[in-house]
Amino acid sequence: MAVKIRLARGGSKKRPHYAIVAADTRMPRDGRFLEKLGTYNPLLPKDSEDRIKMDVERVQHWLAQGAQPTDRIARFLEAAGVRDKAERKNMKKAEPGDKAKKRAEEKAAKAAAPAEEAAE
Repeated sequence: MAVKIRLARGGSKKRPHYAIVAADTRMPRDGRFLEKLGTYNPLLPKDSEDRIKMDVERVQHWLAQGAQPTDRIARFLEAAGVRDKAERKNMKKAEPGDKAKKRAEEKAAKAAAPAEEAAE
């Protein structure tokens, strides 16, 4: 049985509240879980102590049993000092694609050509 430590959503519409749970990977996100390990309330300020609450001993127990944390839970564990910081890929989403770069170069070349003629 593959176990993941993940978030299970609760709360009403536009008011999310999450439970940190150890669950079988085959179960639905908000479905059956093995154990509740803590809570996460994203509506609270980032510096609030009540934003993330988790039973670190039980989390370490599940990690020792082979449970894999999801990316968000791994970040929580890194912040708590339970896990070492993992190297993440910089996806460069803000960088334009190849075609956009070529268009920008052509536009810059066209703008520079009349400027050079005027300078002569």
